[in-house]
Amino acid sequence: MLKSQGFTVETLVVDNLPSNSEGRARKLIEKVKTLKGKSISEVSRVVYAKVSDTIYKSEYKNSRMIRTEKFKEFTELYINETEYSISDNNIPEDIADRYDYFVVGSDQVWNPYYTKGSPIYFLGFAPRDRRFSYAASFGISQIPHEYRELYQRGLLDMEYLSVRENDGSRIIRELTGIDVPVHVDPTLLLTKEQWLAISKQASNKPKGTYVLTYFLGGIPENHRNQIKNMAKANSLEVINLGDIREKETYRTGPGEFIDYINDCALFCTDSFHGAVFSILLRKPFIVYERTDYAMFSRLSTLLEKFNLQSRKIEKIDNIEDAFKIDFSHILTILEAERNKSVDYLRNCLA
Repeated sequence: MLKSQGFTVETLVVDNLPSNSEGRARKLIEKVKTLKGKSISEVSRVVYAKVSDTIYKSEYKNSRMIRTEKFKEFTELYINETEYSISDNNIPEDIADRYDYFVVGSDQVWNPYYTKGSPIYFLGFAPRDRRFSYAASFGISQIPHEYRELYQRGLLDMEYLSVRENDGSRIIRELTGIDVPVHVDPTLLLTKEQWLAISKQASNKPKGTYVLTYFLGGIPENHRNQIKNMAKANSLEVINLGDIREKETYRTGPGEFIDYINDCALFCTDSFHGAVFSILLRKPFIVYERTDYAMFSRLSTLLEKFNLQSRKIEKIDNIEDAFKIDFSHILTILEAERNKSVDYLRNCLA
């Protein structure tokens, strides 16, 4: 989209990995936090997954490496990354002279549990009048107390602000008193045809129709049984795209991800981008709320924006409803949202 506005674009590589000991400690704390308040069955599922992971550690590690390579291949083809990386303590002195504008945005770039409060994601190394956000996501509904002052400073130092979900707009209003626009995720700025042009057929994709799942938080047993029943009632195979135990489908990249969704009869997911590509490709889909993350605001915002709240699992009354969906209003909404986004970007880049 930025290229279409006449710009040459580079993506800054950020290297903010904690030390091994610090990283292990943080991971342990975060894992303990996620288990608080869970039922015995949910804790059992997490423990079972951990035990399985230990048993099959070598094979899982190999699957992750292969999958990572697929993503790197996709990046090399379509994303112009910098040959250098930056970190909090290593930013080129002349970086402000290398670019006309700096933009930060999209998936959870302002989630303190992922970025660890790094000021890099507020573009503090760039002149204020040349930095802005587009559809930036917090991924959480509240900023932890220890990060609030840092976030307030970082947000107030941005020339223009744009977020991806309603909770993000509320967070900024609470921290700064500023009302900011909510824009669609960058993936929605491209058309169905543009995405299909870079899709890639998976070698092991079924020849017949299938129900596709992609769950980031694991599939609870009751949801797994629901999906099996829907598939069985329609004589469909179930393909699980995000389950590391199913290595042939797990070891795929973004191109195959698009192709899998485009050819499925029904897509069941707890992933924001799973829902995004269902809308873009106009495929029947069902959204499940994740049990282990407080990240549903972005999905709720998406469904509200496109009048698709009926795709939440609790709204699906019968198997027939799962496969029936009206997309006739989508293109009008998409066009309006894209125009709003382009107007915002042009204003930032004026």
